[in-house]
Amino acid sequence: MHSQADPTAAAPHPRAAELAVECLKGIDGLLGDWLETVRPLREHYADSVPDDDFRETALQAFELLLRTVAELPVPAELAGISERIGERRARQGVPLDSLLAAARLDFRVVWAALVARADDEDKVLLVASAYHVWEAVEAHVTGIMTAYQRTVLEMGRQREDERRLWFDRLLESAGRNPTVVRDAGLALGFAPAACFLCVAALPGPGPGEGLHGAAAALRSAGATLQRQTVSSAALLIVQLGSRVTEETVLAGLEGVRCGVSPVADGLAAVPRAVELATATVRALPESAPGPLRLADAWLDVLVNRAGHFTAHLADDVLGGLTGDGTPPGETDRLLHTVRVHLAGSGSIAETAKALYCHRNTVQQRFTRLHELTGRDIRRPEDAALLALALRARESGER
Repeated sequence: MHSQADPTAAAPHPRAAELAVECLKGIDGLLGDWLETVRPLREHYADSVPDDDFRETALQAFELLLRTVAELPVPAELAGISERIGERRARQGVPLDSLLAAARLDFRVVWAALVARADDEDKVLLVASAYHVWEAVEAHVTGIMTAYQRTVLEMGRQREDERRLWFDRLLESAGRNPTVVRDAGLALGFAPAACFLCVAALPGPGPGEGLHGAAAALRSAGATLQRQTVSSAALLIVQLGSRVTEETVLAGLEGVRCGVSPVADGLAAVPRAVELATATVRALPESAPGPLRLADAWLDVLVNRAGHFTAHLADDVLGGLTGDGTPPGETDRLLHTVRVHLAGSGSIAETAKALYCHRNTVQQRFTRLHELTGRDIRRPEDAALLALALRARESGER
């Protein structure tokens, strides 16, 4: 918003307007004075703005200011010069504080030029018009700042859109196209040979906000990352390094319902890691907090991906336990023994100790399980099937 003149202030004295017209005739001299005054500030961005561009926009700005003070018509090509300067300097990467400091020096140069052309009586009259000169400069500065900030926001959105597009291309290529991997790395700021951790949360405000908070904290720690929402999940991809490790990321995700992939070795491996992280979060029970690593969830992931086959698996492997001849109490006891055994090291003695019973009792239960299901948990292949079937049964119960 442009600064507005105080309606209670007196109008500028006609003599101030006359002096402004005189300054307008000698505008090249004003420009030279301003260029000399602004030289220390311009050193910060001299390489970003060509000399011709710098001089031309400064000349237009001074003409705008002097016409405003002189209450002369402002040509159409000058009316939006403040906004054009703000937009152009934003795209050129000029620091905003240096740009505004240089623009505010306009007041010093214009005021000095007015005073230099005034006699003693005019100087007294000028004092009453100083407010109007300052207001003209502040309106110019405000126009620059508003356009600059708007352009920075637009550029940020454009960069983020570009990053999202390149990440989508990386996923679509499955990391198999070296050119896409290289160009995606450049757009995302990722080193193609680095290691990455991929995190997925189900779409929704809760998990998404958790990933947003984790991303903000990781950025503060200097992490290079990308947040992306795809059709199946909200994603967070973090480049690992000496300062940002797998443990750092997991600590920042404490309490966030999400799935975490194994470490991806190289940017080309990220699409596969995204798929694994997404599969992991989909296997996370609703009542369980996150994060959940794939290494701790393979059984749940496999059961979840099996779809309707999970019911067939549970019935085929464990169906004998629910027959008419098996008391419910015995079924519960056998399943509990299986769970305890599978959660341990596979040692009969360790299972017996955990159940507070004799090892022969455990052996007898396993023999009975074999009779009812045809599966012997002491055989690795049968143990694997029983583990999957138990997860399938529990998934169906949930």
